[in-house]
Amino acid sequence: MADGASSSGGARDGGESVVIDYGRRRTTCGYCRSSGPTSISHGMWANSLKADDYQGLLDRGWRRSGCFLYKPEMERTCCPSYTIRLKANDFICSKEHGRVLKKMQRFLDGELDPQCKASPTKRSLSEPLSSPTSKVSKVSVNEFQAATCPNLLKEDEFICCLSSKINEAIDTCFQGGILGSTVQLPKAVVKTVKPQVKKKVGEAVQEHKVGVLDLVYTCNISFQIVAAVRRALPKENGANQTEVLADLSPNSVAEKLAMTMESLGGLDGFELKACNGHLNFYSATNPTMQNHTGVVPAQGSDNSSRSKQSSVNKISAKHPQKRKSLEIRMRTSHFDPEEFALYRKYQTKVHKEKTVTESSYRRFLVDTPIIFVPPKSGDDTVPPCGFGSFHQQYRIDGKLVAVGVVDILPKCLSSKYLFWDPDLAFLSLGKYTALKEIDWVKTAQEHCPSLQYYYLGYYIHSCNKMRYKAAYRPSELLCPVRYEWVRYDLAKPLLDKSQYSVLSDYATMQNETPQPQICGPSDNSSAKDGHQESPSDEDDEDFNDYESEMMVDEESVDSEKVDTTEGGSSIKDIENITLDLNDTKVKYKDLQQAFGPIESRHLKALEGQLSRYAKVVGKELSDRMVYCLS
Repeated sequence: MADGASSSGGARDGGESVVIDYGRRRTTCGYCRSSGPTSISHGMWANSLKADDYQGLLDRGWRRSGCFLYKPEMERTCCPSYTIRLKANDFICSKEHGRVLKKMQRFLDGELDPQCKASPTKRSLSEPLSSPTSKVSKVSVNEFQAATCPNLLKEDEFICCLSSKINEAIDTCFQGGILGSTVQLPKAVVKTVKPQVKKKVGEAVQEHKVGVLDLVYTCNISFQIVAAVRRALPKENGANQTEVLADLSPNSVAEKLAMTMESLGGLDGFELKACNGHLNFYSATNPTMQNHTGVVPAQGSDNSSRSKQSSVNKISAKHPQKRKSLEIRMRTSHFDPEEFALYRKYQTKVHKEKTVTESSYRRFLVDTPIIFVPPKSGDDTVPPCGFGSFHQQYRIDGKLVAVGVVDILPKCLSSKYLFWDPDLAFLSLGKYTALKEIDWVKTAQEHCPSLQYYYLGYYIHSCNKMRYKAAYRPSELLCPVRYEWVRYDLAKPLLDKSQYSVLSDYATMQNETPQPQICGPSDNSSAKDGHQESPSDEDDEDFNDYESEMMVDEESVDSEKVDTTEGGSSIKDIENITLDLNDTKVKYKDLQQAFGPIESRHLKALEGQLSRYAKVVGKELSDRMVYCLS
């Protein structure tokens, strides 16, 4: 770890930033999985880094991986990476984010049924349409309803349970092994029927002996089953399979599934019907039994209510619900064996890494060059935790379930990486922790008014795994030329046309017909086409998912010769750069006065190197930071 990282004292302006310039670097790309060195960036090693200086680097498109700093050369690299941020107080919580928060709350309250936390994405089906011959040991829907209603079960959780019941019926119908091959099917998805769809179908209301039936939910899994079976069967031969194909239709599958579900216990308060290949769920309604709030109503007579209460008591006795506690701890960055064990489990199970070493973990997520600045009583320029690098621990009933690696800086919380317990994937911990980090910024702003933003790392428009970041609205992208922040909705049309664009040109482009200004090479289409990944449900929620790739050859230096004319910088741009040569610090303009005459060719090469450095970090930062020549 750099010396500055372990510093625990000093004022906000204490210490100094000391960097070693590596110049241009070429590596393979972890995003488009290029086979050649198509990822081009400028790299630096930071011996120490003031929080203000790292904030300035972030606002010029830099990022850190441990103590290594890098900035993509946007007009040259295969996958241009735009810094993305969100003003916390302007954040608009989407429906999906709301569902994530509610799901976690139900889990903590002990109300989230373990059977509904996840469903298998595929199943093996070995018999087409046999009669139901086995009983299902899981809790039936009517028992589940009784245990959680009235007015406790949210609609999305009930829909999840209906889907689970359909999946159980499919497993029952398709066991026996008549087919000679294994057919893979997607999971069942139950959807709420919209009013306009009810009218179109013409079955919204039907007379019934107990009142009126209202079409509430539907599922089209029968069509998916038929399609999957037909795709698989032609590869096999046999009379049985020919017979199966002749009788196979969505209608027959839906009818068999409906019969099977009824035989497994039925649906309390609902009537299930197979109609044109769909499984339709009807609910009896009357003036006292309306469901306008998305909550499944209690139904039936007093005797039924007593029966349900008895069922509640039975289930509660078997599965007593216990309120869980969630604790979030902010700790300064240091090695913790418990955290490393969770990181290794996450990398092994989620990212399928075979070898996870402590040294790589330390280098990537523990080591930091950022100088810690402690809080001061009565000082509203520093948050209560101070400035520096931190690990946010998420503990449920004391057990470590997630760790967010973050940097707390004068203007923002910068999210670097997240790892979580794969056993709790159903809780969408990636999204949940991001929402909690946004909340943290809002709270911190009350103590430190300048701390207003949440930085989400890099955004690559051509990488599907990055699209989730734009869902945190209203986000902004950093223009790679003028370093101005541009709203995502304004930048998106430019990025749709070219993966590299001068985003701050959006204003002029709105009034012009021609294509937006496109810079750099135009032969990067192959890189864009390479983003065809199929991550797990939570994979795409991790910030900086591939930034560890940048660490592969941190010690390598680009072999290209320095272009002393690059950037068109003048001596005035570099004369105030502080050089560290063998522990002696001197301004560049005083270099020859301190060390005597320097050969012209060496001086010219150094000027070119410093000019490029001043261009990529900006003149203000180049004048503040120490440029180490050792």
